[in-house]
Amino acid sequence: MAERRAFAQKISRTVAAEVRKQIAGQYGGSPQLLKNLGVSGNATSNAIPLTEAVEPVDFEDYLITHPPVIESGPLRDLIEFPPDDIEVLYTPRECRTLGQAVPEEGDNDAHVRDCVRSYTEDWAVVNRKYHKLGTAFNPNTLDKQKERQRGLPKQVFESDELPDHSSYQDDQDDLKRRSMSIDDTPRGSWACSIFDLKNSQPDALLPHLLDRVPNEEIDRHNEDQRMSNRHRELFALHPALDEEDPIERHCVPDVPKEHFGQRLLVKCLSLKFEIEIEPIFASLALYDIKEKKKISENFYFDLNSEQTKAMLRPHIPSAAISTLARSAVFSITYPSQDVFLVIKLEKVLQQGDIGESAEPYMVFKESDTAKNKEKLEKLRGQADQFCQRLGRYRMPFAWTAIHLMNIVNSAGSLERDTEVEMGLSERKGSWSERRNSSIVGRRSLERTTSGDESCSLTSFRPATLTVTNFFKQEGDRLSDEDLFKFLADMRRPSSVLRRLRPITAQLKIDISPAPESPHYCLTPDLLQVKPYPDSRVRPTKEILEFPARDVYVPSTTYREHVCLLLAGASLIIQWTGAPQNQP
Repeated sequence: MAERRAFAQKISRTVAAEVRKQIAGQYGGSPQLLKNLGVSGNATSNAIPLTEAVEPVDFEDYLITHPPVIESGPLRDLIEFPPDDIEVLYTPRECRTLGQAVPEEGDNDAHVRDCVRSYTEDWAVVNRKYHKLGTAFNPNTLDKQKERQRGLPKQVFESDELPDHSSYQDDQDDLKRRSMSIDDTPRGSWACSIFDLKNSQPDALLPHLLDRVPNEEIDRHNEDQRMSNRHRELFALHPALDEEDPIERHCVPDVPKEHFGQRLLVKCLSLKFEIEIEPIFASLALYDIKEKKKISENFYFDLNSEQTKAMLRPHIPSAAISTLARSAVFSITYPSQDVFLVIKLEKVLQQGDIGESAEPYMVFKESDTAKNKEKLEKLRGQADQFCQRLGRYRMPFAWTAIHLMNIVNSAGSLERDTEVEMGLSERKGSWSERRNSSIVGRRSLERTTSGDESCSLTSFRPATLTVTNFFKQEGDRLSDEDLFKFLADMRRPSSVLRRLRPITAQLKIDISPAPESPHYCLTPDLLQVKPYPDSRVRPTKEILEFPARDVYVPSTTYREHVCLLLAGASLIIQWTGAPQNQP
C-alpha cells in the first residue's frame, strides 16, 4: 500500500451523515430544517426554535448602562459632545386666516388629534451653536474664509520663489573661477580641502547653545513663541470644501409656509347675450396644453340679473355670501406660453339636445326683439317651466378660451382695443359689427405676441377684455382630449375651429396682477383671509392650483377632501362649504 502524502493526511474524513446529525442536534426546534437535512428521530427539546422572535437591543438603554470610557486629559473636550450646542426655540405659527381650518378635536382618536395639532402648534426651531465649526458645506463659508485671511501675513517659501537670472549668472561665474583655480590640485588632497574652507561662508552662531537652562523654561519660551501672532481661529483657516465635493451639507431651512405661485386677479364684470330668457352660469379654469393638464380648480360665478335669478328661487331660497363672488385669484407656479383661461357656460337642464336649446341664441338678434316678441315670450315660458322642475341640474351650453400670455404680454395694445370697442358700443350698431372689430383686434394681438417671451405675471398692466366669440358645445360632454386639441388649434391657423358653430355673447373681464394682501378674500376652503373688515361685502375667492409639475414643499395647512357622489346618470362634485347652487 502506497504512503499517503502529507497534505492528504490532514483532510477530515467526517461522513456527511454525521455532519447532518450534529446540526440537527443544535437546531432541533426547527422541523423544516430537519426535513431539509433529511434527519429522522427525536430532537432535543432544550434548543431554542428558529421561529421565536428575539427582542432587539434598546440602544438608548445600552448607552446609559455602558457609557464610553473617556480619559481625562487636555483633548477631552474634543471627544465629548458639547452640552450647549443645541438650542430649541419656539416660533409662533402665522395664520393668514381669521380662523383655523382644522376640525374640532371632539372624541377623535389620539393619533388623529396629534395629526391635527401639527397644523396649529408653534414651530420648533433647532439652532446649533457650533454648526459653523463643522465639516459641512455652507455657502457663507467662503466669504468668512476671506475675512479671516485678510490680516494674515503672506508666507513665502523657497519653492515658491522664482530664481533671479542676474544672481544666478553671478553664481555660475563664481563657480567657474573656483573650478579654474583648483584644476591643478588633485581631488581629495589636503590643499583642496584648505581651499574649500577658505572660500566657504560660516554658519550663523547659535546663541546660548551651551548655556544650562531648565527644561521648564525652555517649554515656556517655546509656548510664548507659538502663541505670539497666533490667529484666534487657527483651525478655521483650513481651506473650505468645494460645493461639489462636500462631506455633508448642513443648510438651515426656512420656516415652512404655504406655497403660492405667481398670482393673477380675474374680475368678471358682465355677461350678455342677444336675448335674455333664462339664467346662464359660467366658470373659469386654467389649462396647460403643453403638459396637457388642468392646473386649477373651477371658479363658478353668477352674473345673472335679479329678475333671472328669481326663476330658481324655489330650489335656492337663500344663497351663501361665498356664492356671490365675481372675482378670483389664480396661482400659477409654472407660467408659460401654453397656459389658457377656459370659460365654460352652462344652463338649466332642458328637454332635447344641446343644439335645440342653443338654436335661439344663434338665430335671434337684439335688433329683432320687437319683431320676435311673441316667440321670445314663448321661450321664456318654456325656460321658466324647466327652471321650476329641473332648477338644480345643469347642462353644458358653450365655451371659449383666452390665450393668457397674449393678454399679459400685450396688455397695452389690448387696453387700446378695448377702448375702441367700447366706443363702438355707444352707437346703436349690430352685434356682428362689434364682433368683427373684436376679431380684428384679437388677430393683431396674436401677431404682436408671437414667439416665446418672458412669462411674468407680476408686472404687466391691468387689462379689460371683452370676449364676444363663444363656441357651441358639440355633444353632452367636452372631453379634456378634445379641449386640448381645440386649444392647440387656437395658437395656429386651422380649419378645426371653423367647423364649430359660434354663439354671439359679450363677456367682459378684467385681468391684473393680484395684490399681496387683497381685501375680502376667501381661501379655497372658504375661510376669511386677513384683512376682512366686513363679512357682508362681496368676496374674492382664491382658486386652488394643480401645479403642472411637482412642487416639493411641506403641507402646512389643513384642507378638506373632495367628495364624489354619483346621483343617477350625473356626476355631482361636492366640497365642504361649497356653493349649493353649483353642481
